[in-house]
Amino acid sequence: NDNLAQVQHVVLVLSGKGGVGKSTITTELALALRHAGKKVGILDIDLCGPSIPRMLSVGRPDVHQCDLGWVPVYTDAEKSLALMSIGFLLDDPDDAVVWRGPKKTALIGQFVSDVAWGELDVLLVDTPPGTSDEHLAVLENLKKHKVDGAILVTTPQAVSTGDVRREITFCKKTGLRILGIVENMSGFACPHCSECTNIFSKGGGEDLAKLTGSVFLGSVPLDPLLSASIEEGKDFIQSFPHSPTFSAITSISHTLLNSLQAA
Repeated sequence: NDNLAQVQHVVLVLSGKGGVGKSTITTELALALRHAGKKVGILDIDLCGPSIPRMLSVGRPDVHQCDLGWVPVYTDAEKSLALMSIGFLLDDPDDAVVWRGPKKTALIGQFVSDVAWGELDVLLVDTPPGTSDEHLAVLENLKKHKVDGAILVTTPQAVSTGDVRREITFCKKTGLRILGIVENMSGFACPHCSECTNIFSKGGGEDLAKLTGSVFLGSVPLDPLLSASIEEGKDFIQSFPHSPTFSAITSISHTLLNSLQAA
């Protein structure tokens, strides 16, 4: 069976290190694509703390199997946003953090090919930070089908952009197309007025894109109202369109769709 046969585009979301908001960007991109009328899936294979289920308020649902494999969890009645997280399948997600490589890669390999996605316009794959065997396992399994490319998430500080250079090398070595670079936490959107202040240096992502001949997809501000909506368990999906992040992510999602269609 080929569970990805009806998936039009597969995009990996990568970051050189943790803490750059990769899962947040994945979630926001999925919501923006859904706003653009697309059917979207998120495959969350970040074993070290799957945060996407929390952002989308799905908790830890019982995951069912059908003839084709695991059935994803839908966040809406129209089934326009499907989510499958490795966290759903583990009795104790904390256990997985101490697993040895081969066990992780076997689980990830199986997981990637065993989700019954049905028809999707875009499947976003949220990966663990770094460039490890786990990434290779994901790539090998997805490449049997197809992978359109990767989005690299960085923050403005130089050290984070240094980590992204390793990601770029990884992509080149594995023949993975770089769809573009997103600079996250680029400025602070004040919750009281609409000012956006640059707390960190700005432009790291753009410089890096120029340097490596990659597309700069855009920058996304730190948005405390959106962060608070997750912490308080409020509806992130409802809060998202009203946040300063929304226009930034919307323009990134349009650029992404154009480059996917151009490929």
